[in-house]
Amino acid sequence: MKKIAISCGDLNGIGLEILIKAHTLIYPHITPIYCVHFELLKQASELLNLPLPENLTLSHCLPPSISPPPIKAGTITQESGQYSFESFILGCQLCEDKQAHALCTLPIHKKAWNLANIPYLGHTQALSHRYKTEAIMMLGCEEMFVALLSDHIPLAQVPSLMQSERIYDFFMRLYALYPQERYCVLGINPHCGDDGIIGKEDQEIQNAIKYANHTLQAPIFCGPYPSDCGFIPSKRQEFKTWIAMYHDVGLAPLKALYFEESINVSLGLPILRVSVDHGVAFDIAYQGKATILSYLNAIKFLTHPLFSIKT
Repeated sequence: MKKIAISCGDLNGIGLEILIKAHTLIYPHITPIYCVHFELLKQASELLNLPLPENLTLSHCLPPSISPPPIKAGTITQESGQYSFESFILGCQLCEDKQAHALCTLPIHKKAWNLANIPYLGHTQALSHRYKTEAIMMLGCEEMFVALLSDHIPLAQVPSLMQSERIYDFFMRLYALYPQERYCVLGINPHCGDDGIIGKEDQEIQNAIKYANHTLQAPIFCGPYPSDCGFIPSKRQEFKTWIAMYHDVGLAPLKALYFEESINVSLGLPILRVSVDHGVAFDIAYQGKATILSYLNAIKFLTHPLFSIKT
């Protein structure tokens, strides 16, 4: 069976509840390597009144210099931020050392990382820096995947990225990593700019589509389509993969339709990393309410990939 490194995420959120709840369901299919101290699992088990499965063991531990902080449900703390980062780094190292086939990350809190002076806006940026390549963030499920040209950056910075050469390079890289027959490319301005009346950025997207299709000698990239119509039922019958220029433009429809089941995949890295497609859910932390479907789909993706992902 494949060995999967699993980072614990923020201790004060729903990560440990998901880990404990799902263990007996994933254990017959993978060998999970949990990057967390056992005493934290015991503490979470007691807070949740949820017994630990008898076959839940830890084969790797964090470095001795990393002490497990106390769980403070639903609270942003520097300690939980630092611990979740160290858990994530251990998961990366296990993959790099070939002790794990892939990494599955449970959700972290970006502010907690910030308080711990961790200079990354989440897993994807940290992975890009660690492996000196820009990871492509793609989220979704069997019915729909959305790849993002820009992810965790302020909206004000997005227009500066709308350059045909940059977009073309993104298209070609995505096609090499995740080849599909057709992609639905979303515009960025209302009505895709109405031929330049509402901004010129969509003309850059259109040029990139033209050049990419010419290179591939096929109409692989389609659009750009106005974002407000890009996910209507007819488009969802026509396409399975979308490309959004900005994080929320692509993910708002995805999460409205498939919030509990979609996953997050990092493309273009020397390791395969997937994650749940939701946050720490501090509002329900340690109340026994966390759903595990996204996590189960992430594990399923690693064991029986639904799509062709190249690393």
